[in-house]
Amino acid sequence: MSTEPSTALAELQDRCNAALVGLLGHGNSEFAAEAGPHLVRLFEASAYALTRGGKRVRPLLVYAAAAAVRPASLDAGEHDPAGIDYVACAAEMVHAYSLVHDDLPAMDDDDLRRGQPTTHKAFDEATAILVGDGLQARALELLTDAPELSAETRLELVRSLAAAAGLRGMVGGQAIDIGAVDQSIDSNHLETMHALKTGALIRSSVAMGALAAGASDEQQGALDDFADAIGLAFQVCDDILDATSDSETLGKRAGADQALHKPTYVSTLGLEVARDKAEGLLAEALAALESFGDSAALLREIADFIVHRQR
Repeated sequence: MSTEPSTALAELQDRCNAALVGLLGHGNSEFAAEAGPHLVRLFEASAYALTRGGKRVRPLLVYAAAAAVRPASLDAGEHDPAGIDYVACAAEMVHAYSLVHDDLPAMDDDDLRRGQPTTHKAFDEATAILVGDGLQARALELLTDAPELSAETRLELVRSLAAAAGLRGMVGGQAIDIGAVDQSIDSNHLETMHALKTGALIRSSVAMGALAAGASDEQQGALDDFADAIGLAFQVCDDILDATSDSETLGKRAGADQALHKPTYVSTLGLEVARDKAEGLLAEALAALESFGDSAALLREIADFIVHRQR
């Protein structure tokens, strides 16, 4: 049982962090040569939202899924980021954008994220909205630029991430979440909400890593079964931590869901049943990886970390 990332996962976190800094880009614009000085603050705010802490679960899943299919796919570029780094960073940029917008006053109205002021508090609300917009667009741009990957693969990656982030995925889940405030919903309704709000991007992260490594249809199916289970487990554990931990440990406001009158797995099922559900989902996720043998070791580590983490 792992409550912190292993050395191997920590190295991949560091790899992603280094790539994020470079792949975010700079203020120079191909559309106006003189734009650079006017974009400095926007890029500072974007870097603030993207690079200050975080578990990097989604890029880790990209890397680990690619390794499960073809271990050599994690070979790093000699100087520049490899294609798989572009994919991993795209997943993290969409996640970061979702957090920036989720924290806004019109959404969850949070002041703290990853132990620091949220982007709209550190800068301002309008800038935070633009940061989210820009990170989402930059993520899709990265997928079109990913080196070493065919045009067909890049197109599949863009479709996967755009669908997961959009109206039928994460944004749709957010809409269901907003509509559920002050409502009593059953566990099926709750699961549908989180399959979109949290699970869609996690499933896409795994799918993109597999696509980038050239997975077969059979491998894609098994990995999607894994991602479906572990994506739901992630949210169950988030709900447990929100109810049982403290703000200092979490790096964000504890008890936020209860304060906002949002339904959670803990409020719907009870704490002990929620814990049992998380363990059951972990077992399902691990069972889906049986055909991969040792090549799925990183995915197994991530799954264990997701369920047993302390923040």
